Amino acid sequence: MTSEQEFHISPDADTLAASVASRAFETLRAALADRPVAHLVVTGGGILEKVLRALADPDAIDWSRVHVWWGDERFVAADSADRNDLPAIAALFDHVPAALHRMPASDAEFGDDTEAAAAAYAQQLRGFAPDGADLPLLDVALIGVGPDGHCCSLFPHHPGLSVTDRTVTAIHESPKPPPTRLSLTFPALDAVRELWFVVSGDGKADAVAKALGGSPREQTPSGAPRGVDHTLWLLDRDAAGTL
Repeated sequence: MTSEQEFHISPDADTLAASVASRAFETLRAALADRPVAHLVVTGGGILEKVLRALADPDAIDWSRVHVWWGDERFVAADSADRNDLPAIAALFDHVPAALHRMPASDAEFGDDTEAAAAAYAQQLRGFAPDGADLPLLDVALIGVGPDGHCCSLFPHHPGLSVTDRTVTAIHESPKPPPTRLSLTFPALDAVRELWFVVSGDGKADAVAKALGGSPREQTPSGAPRGVDHTLWLLDRDAAGTL
């Protein structure tokens, strides 16, 4: 059973970021009340960095019990400015004691073997999953959306869209540089309990309208995933401008 898409509109990006952070705290608190640990998925992008800064309260939840995963990552050196995780660490994870699971870098143990790197990250996820499952119980994912409608590193009309037999895949010849990446797949996103697309700015408005309007997955990948409990589109007024 999967959820239907819902959308909520905030007046501006700052209000949106504060609202998303409040929702995330509530969701993570509920998860930690039920289980020893909670699992959070994050991605990159300007509005997501605002959200992460709004989450940088070490006393709001027991961050030591939160495991953090990345929805995608640029396959570059660990200290490259192109990495998604470095801004996230600066915005939030330098300030709270969460358990970080960074996607492999190109200068790590797998070298340029992206397939091995993707398989290793899938194995990390599996290591926290219930017996027989490929994924832990992913409580909430904060996912950005590109002007072309991509999410994570799943781009329109790209071969990565067809990967359904694994939770993490290598992306080659990405239309957005850098060209080589790692990404969660649709089956992984569909397994998230609370799947939230967080979108700001009028440059994303057409993509939002297409995703919520039923555009085919090949054209607007972000419109395809459905969270188990909720699929929320959390928008500012500009991003909702063509709904």
